[in-house]
Amino acid sequence: MNKTLDYLKQERICVIVPTYNNAGTIVDVLKRIRAYAADVIVVNDGCTDDTDDRIAEAGIEGVHTVHLPHNEGKGSALRKGFHEAIRLGFRAAITIDADAQHYPEDLPSFAEAYRKNHEALIIGARTLDPNLMRKGSNFANRFSNFWFYVQTGLSLSDTQSGYRLYPLTLLNDRWIITSRYESELEFLVYAAWKGISITTIPVRVYYPPKDERVSSFRPVYDFMRITVLNVVLTALSFCYYYPVKLLRRIWHG
Repeated sequence: MNKTLDYLKQERICVIVPTYNNAGTIVDVLKRIRAYAADVIVVNDGCTDDTDDRIAEAGIEGVHTVHLPHNEGKGSALRKGFHEAIRLGFRAAITIDADAQHYPEDLPSFAEAYRKNHEALIIGARTLDPNLMRKGSNFANRFSNFWFYVQTGLSLSDTQSGYRLYPLTLLNDRWIITSRYESELEFLVYAAWKGISITTIPVRVYYPPKDERVSSFRPVYDFMRITVLNVVLTALSFCYYYPVKLLRRIWHG
């Protein structure tokens, strides 16, 4: 048996794949994931294409699909996926995008990192190429990295990566208040505030040709949502997180 597949099954780690209209890539992504993980939860975020039909036709063993009645956004899809993973008794979940930009072949790296630290939130930090990324996405990532540092005092190279391992027993899905892409940054900030270890591992990223890219990211609208979230989190960090952190240091002196 594949060592990674055996290890993830033994440690009760599943893979969560949120998807919205990724019919062209979802089957290939799932087949590649199944080479390394026995348990996969697909969260259909109100797809309007034939995603469900293609998954059913592929007949991939170990794939469990849950549905949102209409498109609610990635944050809502992740929350639903976490609920389902916890209900099924998993201790950790690896999230991976359905658009084939992430390499399922990097799952062994997550397994190795988890083996070293069962209590860490592990981020797959991509090697980002500004020449291949959408300009809006590149700027949003750098913008997000900067404000994450301001809000937590921690430096991360890729706060926008959706390729992550979440230790479900330590996290609280109620930390996700927003419903779209900004939710992943929100979750990181709350995890940092709670003192949960956040580590990174290098992962690869595939940039499909522009005419093949499927994305529900709306540069202006979603960037504005990220901006509003950062204003709120920054205010909370200086009104609550940093003062409390200082008082604890003084108290434990």
